[in-house]
Amino acid sequence: MAERKPIESWLTDMDGVLIHEGVPIPGADAFIKKLRETGKPFLVLTNNSIYTARDLHARLSRMGLDVPVENIWTSALATAQFLDDQRPGGTAYVIGEAGLTTALHDIGYVLTDHDPDYVVLGETRTYSFEALTKAIRLINAGARFIGTNPDETGPSAEGPLPATGSVAALITKATGKEPYFAGKPNPLMMRTGLNAIGAHSETSAMIGDRMDTDVLAGLEAGMETFLVLTGLTSPEGIDKFPFRPSKVVDSIADLVDRI
Repeated sequence: MAERKPIESWLTDMDGVLIHEGVPIPGADAFIKKLRETGKPFLVLTNNSIYTARDLHARLSRMGLDVPVENIWTSALATAQFLDDQRPGGTAYVIGEAGLTTALHDIGYVLTDHDPDYVVLGETRTYSFEALTKAIRLINAGARFIGTNPDETGPSAEGPLPATGSVAALITKATGKEPYFAGKPNPLMMRTGLNAIGAHSETSAMIGDRMDTDVLAGLEAGMETFLVLTGLTSPEGIDKFPFRPSKVVDSIADLVDRI
């Protein structure tokens, strides 16, 4: 097997890698600081579509992590990029929060419930029966079904919350239509992110805490992959998958010297 080229660009998941339940993971500040000092291209990624990049910048800043807005890439931004490429200036009925609606407004989409080109499902803490019913009827009437990410659950201080993937399954059951998910593990999110920072997969690495999204997305995008054990995947859980990360480390602190 050909030896991989040196890592010139870094992509990292946010929850479980840099922060956990609103608290920075030890080493995260040193990792971000080293990236900024060396000037190497990097992105912080999240499948969560609730927040805008500006929201996340402010949230991370309060935790002592200085990540510029342009270095944050969300599934909402990846979804908007995909729709802009597919059908510029289109229309969409959206179930989601400001992260998603802002991303769609920014690409010139009109948000409407009247014969939209797409139904776009994202994360929200207030899924309503009325909105889901409307989405189902619009999809049955011909709207194309898009989901920001396939995550079935999301973290909270009280325990797991149902996420986009779970709600999408409800809509699929009612319509018979599967959504197209733009977020991880779709390598589309990685490739659009790499393009945003002018990086190439051959010289880039993906850091994540989940085998089924982060590592899989990095692998399918042709990147080197690092799994950290500060999030959802345990050492015992790795062998349950038919693929492996390039390397397993205890935490982000173990990668500071790799930059």
